[in-house]
This record gives sequence, structure tokens and C-alpha cells, in this order.
Amino acid sequence: MTRRKACYTISVVAEMYGIHPQTLRMYERQGLLKPSRSEGNTRLYTDSDLSRLDLITNLTRELGVNLAGVEVILNMRDKMEMMQREVDQLLDFVKQNFGLEGDFLTERFRNALVKMPPSNLVQVRKRKVKEISE
Repeated sequence: MTRRKACYTISVVAEMYGIHPQTLRMYERQGLLKPSRSEGNTRLYTDSDLSRLDLITNLTRELGVNLAGVEVILNMRDKMEMMQREVDQLLDFVKQNFGLEGDFLTERFRNALVKMPPSNLVQVRKRKVKEISE
């Protein structure tokens, strides 16, 4: 017996989040959400769609981010997740082909992207150099 994922209709999701169904339709038009469709063309929201909606509502309601900002944040988040998967694949490749094992290697690769404190930028101005003719 195969297990099916839980799906929610637009009215259920709208009620759960206290938003109007038109808002969900707008999020879909702008590409922020991509619910699947039933055979009757009804929008069906999965748990992963709801996780994404959690993030969208948190950004807009609590942090005051506009929808253009939400789109940028979601795109960056998606790219970072894709990069993490690529790093994991590279790590698996290195382990398999070079016989490297251990927590040291794993942690080093997994933490390759870390937050850095802002650095002090120094502006360098070019000076004109006069040629001296002899």
C-alpha cells in the first residue's frame, strides 16, 4: 500500500493562515507558491507548500518584507539549498573515489559556507605618476 501525501485545498489553507484565498492565488501568480492541481484543476497544497507559506507569511507579516523582497529571499534560499546538495554530492564523490572518511572531512565541507563579520573596506585611490624625461 503506497502512502499518499496530505494535501489541502485553497479554502482550508486560507482559513489555517487567516488570509484570503485571493492572496494565495496572487502568491501563485507571482511564482512564490506552486501548488499542484487535481484532475478537476483544484489547487492542492502539500506540507512543503505550507512550509514555504509559513516563510512567506513570516517575512511579510512580522518582518515587513514586500513581495519583491520575498521573491528575492526565496530564490536565494532555493539556490543555497541547491548549492548545499551539490556540496554533499561532491563530498560523497570525494569519499568514494579517494577513500577519505571521518568527521573532520564531513564537517569541513559542510561548514564551507560560513558567516563572516563585515570587514573594513579601504578605498584605494590611484595617483597620477608623472613621467620624468631625461
